[in-house]
Amino acid sequence: MITGKNYIGKQKSSKGERKFKTFNPLSNTENEVAFAEASTEEIDNALDLAWQAFEEFRNYSGSRKSEFLNAIADEIEALGETLIDTYCSESGLPVGRAIGERGRTMFQLRSFADLVKDGNWVEANIDTAQPDRAPLPKPDIRKMLIPLGPVVVFGASNFPLAYSTAGGDTAAALAAGCPVVVKSHPMHAGTGELVASAIIKAAEKTGMPNGVFSNLNSSGIEVGVKLVQHPKVKAVGFTGSIRGGRALYDLAAKREEPIPVFAEMGSINPVVFLPDALKERGDVLAKYYAGSVTMGAGQFCTNPGLLLGIKGDHLNHFITKLSEAIVEIEPGCMLHPNIIGTYEKNKKQVMANAGLELVSEYAEEVGANFAKQAVTTVEGATFLENTALHQEVFGPFTMVVQCEDKAQLEAIIKKLEGQLTGTLIAEGMELSKYASVIEALKNRVGRIIFNGVPTGVEVCPSMVHGGPYPASTDSRFTAVGIHSIQRWVRPFSYQDWPDQFLPEALKNDNPLGILRLVNNKNTKDRI
Repeated sequence: MITGKNYIGKQKSSKGERKFKTFNPLSNTENEVAFAEASTEEIDNALDLAWQAFEEFRNYSGSRKSEFLNAIADEIEALGETLIDTYCSESGLPVGRAIGERGRTMFQLRSFADLVKDGNWVEANIDTAQPDRAPLPKPDIRKMLIPLGPVVVFGASNFPLAYSTAGGDTAAALAAGCPVVVKSHPMHAGTGELVASAIIKAAEKTGMPNGVFSNLNSSGIEVGVKLVQHPKVKAVGFTGSIRGGRALYDLAAKREEPIPVFAEMGSINPVVFLPDALKERGDVLAKYYAGSVTMGAGQFCTNPGLLLGIKGDHLNHFITKLSEAIVEIEPGCMLHPNIIGTYEKNKKQVMANAGLELVSEYAEEVGANFAKQAVTTVEGATFLENTALHQEVFGPFTMVVQCEDKAQLEAIIKKLEGQLTGTLIAEGMELSKYASVIEALKNRVGRIIFNGVPTGVEVCPSMVHGGPYPASTDSRFTAVGIHSIQRWVRPFSYQDWPDQFLPEALKNDNPLGILRLVNNKNTKDRI
């Protein structure tokens, strides 16, 4: 049952005076439950509990944390149709998408459960003492990763499950040993409360300390600002707009004790179509990319918003076929009136730029909150000169840039801001001919794709979901996959420490049986 209350640890609370409701974009009506925005007192209470929980939780074994994470996945599954129905009523997304995203969320949790149970992730390094070394003795030094402290996670608008309450950021932080306070996204607060109840139930069943998780409601920016500025918060996870992510990043940097903000933000995900590929497969590629641009009403952070090609008959043919194919697809419902309002506003602003041509736009009447997809095109020189054309239009919108030659194509890529993905559509023999273009693309993205579409982010250890700013605030880390745990930890060394008082991961006997780097040799052997 959805109550509209906050979770302050395991206790439900609604002390704030401000109330808000979620919205069903398909029916274009408000949902029934009113949610109480967290008060300053509730924020302080949640962080006090989180810090108390951290003192205990940070030292829990991998097996205990694994049990907790698996229990969360179990409890999310046990929510059944109630969760699916709430998800759909708050997002306008179809049942199939809800079921798929729930599965992804559970898979992420179980992946981290396996990771921490195995234990190798702590990167144990041991350099044993050399007391007879000249001219100075060498001390015994041992290093491993330890958790940062309480983490604030901001729920994402476009992924009510996989990037929100129990999504990748939360799963990774809990796996690392960091309590989590979620700032629930106001567009799907009901979904967030249901998932929060599952986390709390799992925490109680597995004996986790009270405060290991809290869920706070908010319709504006005030709660988020207070959370980032709170002295007991040690890191922040965010998925959303450049404006929102940068604001949090700046707030965190201005604190008396600055903290890291790991924000995954805007991206137009450039796709480079090389001439031979368009010659051989132009019609097929046009249909393929029409589907990618409109998938989920364009509400994916990996949506292909920029298509680059070299002028000529093959590119002209591709633009024609893409324009025909994209208007044959039924428009999708966007997540909220505010989302589609921003889409229409940004589309209009981009279209006002000189030199940009609207090639195709869905022309039929659509229901409220349904987005009309559009294809535009522009000359390479105009795109180079006008950086306003480089900005993301979040929704089913794409721009085809017609480059004069390979040199201009490379120049455009080099001038782009950082991106999550870059894609190369090519015939095999073209790769060597365009090596410099590929190198330029690699320098601007976190993931490069060959002959595919950027939409879709596989959850696996090799995935990088991040990239140079503003795709993310720190391109050294990924927001997806088990290695995303590295955002919530720091390296820590013990020097000349008695073996009996060392963490299990660093003891001579290696009781965890993990792989360690001992005197520059990877081994599971005892010392």
